[in-house]
Amino acid sequence: MTTATATKTLDEFLAENPDVDVSHYWQRSWNILQGLKDKIAQRFPHLKQHPSTFDREYYTSPNGEFEGSFKAWTGPGVEWLVNSWLGNRKASILDMNTTVFLGQETDVPHLVIVIGTVPKLFCYCDYTPRRNLLTDVDYLDKYYGGETNDEYLKFRGNPNFSWSVSHGTYMRAITNPSTISLIGDLNDENLDVYEAYLNKKVDRWLKWLDEAEPVPPLKRPELQKDDHIIREMGYARDPMNKLAAQVFGEDQVQNMIDLRMGRAQMRDITK
Repeated sequence: MTTATATKTLDEFLAENPDVDVSHYWQRSWNILQGLKDKIAQRFPHLKQHPSTFDREYYTSPNGEFEGSFKAWTGPGVEWLVNSWLGNRKASILDMNTTVFLGQETDVPHLVIVIGTVPKLFCYCDYTPRRNLLTDVDYLDKYYGGETNDEYLKFRGNPNFSWSVSHGTYMRAITNPSTISLIGDLNDENLDVYEAYLNKKVDRWLKWLDEAEPVPPLKRPELQKDDHIIREMGYARDPMNKLAAQVFGEDQVQNMIDLRMGRAQMRDITK
């Protein structure tokens, strides 16, 4: 892998091969993400879809070039569970997500999973920390050492994938010792590897939730404040927002960012 490849932006990959039909891989990837979402939802049976997403179960860009789906649920233990996709299945680009921002009952890391095509296969996932890993070394060892570290290194060393680096400083700041951000050839073999990795990652995360100690009620407001900043900045500072601006128009980008981060849900619970 060359440095030029490692630092190439996703839209640069897309510009090289802009007209690849990725419909098969959309179906395969979407099935993977829906399966993971359903596994998570079983752990939180009282979640309800947030009203702000009712009209986004299927939508298209004004010019019909992009289509997608955005659904999010909230309830006891979970502030924002997202299952979404956006892109053009006939023209190389897909962005598919299963993301969970937890409530403050515990300080178990949040969970972010992305499958993309540009039309190379883009893989991103991590356990987003809720403590300072540089100072809270017990938290670091508990959630990012041991099996988590071993699985990370194994996947990171897979020769089928190369490292991908965001050009956004916040997106790099949010990375942590569990973050996988890789590019590989778009094929079923690589999706098999990623699917197996994701299922292990989600199963481990669900086990942490079962074993977690509750956060004392007096400490929950501060934790929520930090959680909401991370939610907002992770979406607002994503360099790929410029692609949404090109497709949906500058006037719609902020509305889309607000929807993705769940600004209405955050507003609901902090009134």
